[in-house]
Parts: sequence; structure tokens; C-alpha cells
Amino acid sequence: MPARLSPADFHGERSVTLSAKALALLWTVFWLLMFSATLQEALRNPSTRWWEPILWEGSSALVFTGWMLVAFRVRGRYARYLDRPLIWFGSYLRWLPLVAVTFVVVVYAMRYGVYALVGRTYVHSGWYFIFAYESVRFTLFAGLWFGVLFGVDSYGQWQLQKQRLLRTQKALAEAQLAQLQGQLRPHFLFNALNTVSSLMHTDVARADRLVATLGDLLRISLRSDESEMTPLAEELRTLELYGDIMRERFRDRVTLSWQTDQALLDTPVPALLLQPLLENVFKHGVERTVAHVRVTIIARRENDAMEIVVSNSGSMLAPGHHDGVGFRNCRERLNIIYGHEASLRVRNEVDGVAACVLIPLSGATP
Repeated sequence: MPARLSPADFHGERSVTLSAKALALLWTVFWLLMFSATLQEALRNPSTRWWEPILWEGSSALVFTGWMLVAFRVRGRYARYLDRPLIWFGSYLRWLPLVAVTFVVVVYAMRYGVYALVGRTYVHSGWYFIFAYESVRFTLFAGLWFGVLFGVDSYGQWQLQKQRLLRTQKALAEAQLAQLQGQLRPHFLFNALNTVSSLMHTDVARADRLVATLGDLLRISLRSDESEMTPLAEELRTLELYGDIMRERFRDRVTLSWQTDQALLDTPVPALLLQPLLENVFKHGVERTVAHVRVTIIARRENDAMEIVVSNSGSMLAPGHHDGVGFRNCRERLNIIYGHEASLRVRNEVDGVAACVLIPLSGATP
């Protein structure tokens, strides 16, 4: 069951202002229609002066408005009962007998006073009939407007609960993204350090270059903590640094080529999204063969989306292939940020394997 609306929430939300404006507009339209109907009916009698129907309806409208303002002001006390309509309505209607009597007394006192000021006598039916008629009329009007008030307040509570749910979902998504991103960083750091270690005793100069490149890569990785999204150019720079490290390790066995639509370089993408795809290429496409491997990274526009392809030659997906941690993390991050509008597919091609990421250019979901 959703959390109930507390009085503090009720009076502190922007929806209260909107509901007050909506009710004021409905109230004004309602009484304009009532005045119009009363004037048309009363002016058919030649002995009725123009101001009399205005006084009759105006006094009722004024006193009824006063009581409804009181009901509107105290509605925060009963907000917690909006999910139990009988209790909500009962909280107001228990005061109805007292309010109805007060309504009749005040309205007719006003009419008597105005008639006395103009030197006339206010003539009306007997008091038993008046109290019965006006009480029924007041009850009908009150029931109508309490129904409107209940509908407006219920809608306001629904909007509030929706906002709370969205904020909660966003917080959970951010926490999950941080966790997924944190899982990736130690993984590629381990592989990079392993590469450096393999060269320390055979080629110190190359190992030194790799350490410097690794430092640049780590600086970019740490900057990615500041924002989940990064421009495509920055993400490709991360891939380039990682590719340089791995290419030093497999110097004579791999070539990297880049095909990038320059118009897409400022497009935001999830930080460190593509690195696991390139890491997977070296792990499954380069390490397991002695043949030369061609690695291609493509970023291009496909209708209203951006397609990023990381492919390699020389290997194929085994039957019954299952995604590893890196691919699962990428898919989860895409789903959290873009929903079903983004995708990650891995497929066999003529001479190798390609991982294709499709990202909508319309942006991430809030």
C-alpha cells in the first residue's frame, strides 16, 4: 500500500497551489451558473427587483464559500484518509448538521438586514420549510463539492506518490550504476597491470610507456565518477588508451582501426560502457589465436540512433554462447539509463564477431 500523504507533505507540495487554483476556477464557474439561473427565474416575476435574486444567491454563495474555505484549510488533517473514502467523507459530514443550521441562520440574517436597509420586508415561507429546504440544498451542494475536493486531493496525492517513486527509482538506479561501474574498473585495471608485468623483464622502455598510458587511462576513469554520462569523444579516447596498452602486449598480432562519424563526437554515452567490449575482443579474439587479428571500432548514425560496433576477425561465437560479466553489466547499464530503447547484441559475422551497441539519440530517460 502506498505511503499516505501527511499534513506536512500536503501543505508543502506544489500540487496544493495547483489544486487551489483549479477549485477556485470551478467554484467561480459554478456560482456564475447559479446566479444566471436564479436571475432568469426571478426576473420573470414583474414585482421582483433586479437586486433581490442577486442578494438571495449572493448571500448563499458568500456563506457557503466561507464554510468551504474552512473545509479547504483543514483538509490537510484528513489527507491520511484519502485511501479510505468513507472515513474521509465521514470526517467532514459529521459536522454537517451544525454547519447547515449555521448556514441558514447567517444567510437569512444577511437577507433580513439588507431588506431592512432598503426599507422593505423580506417575505419567505415558514421556518420549518425554510430549514428543511435550505438544509437539503446545502447538503447537496456540500456533497457535490466534497466530491470535487476529494477528487482533486486524491489526484494530488497520486502525483506526489508518483514523484516519490520516480525519485526512489532514480536513486536506486544511480546506486546500481555506481556498483556496475565499480565492477568494471578493477577488471580492466587487472588486465592492464598484467600486460605491464609481462614486459617488465623483456622490454623496459615499452613497459614504461605502458605505465604512462595506464596513468592517463586511470585519470579518465576517475573523472568518470563525476558523471555517469560522457561525450563519445571522451569514451573513444578511453578505448584508444586501453587499445594502446593491449596492442603493446600483442604488438605483431593485432591492428586497430577507427571509423567515427565526427558529428557524433559530442553525443553523451555512458562512461566506460565500451571498454568491456574491447577487452572482450582481446580476451577471446586475440589471446586465443596466433593469427593476426583485425579490430575495428565504428561509431555511426542509424536513423534516430547511434550504433557503435566493436568487431574482430579470426574467431566465432561458440554454440550456446553465454555473456560474461562485462556484457551483462553493459546491458544492465543500458537498460537502467535508456530502458528498452537501447540494446547490445553480439553476433557472428563472415570472418569474426561483432558487438553492436544501439543508443537512442533522443537521450537517456530521467
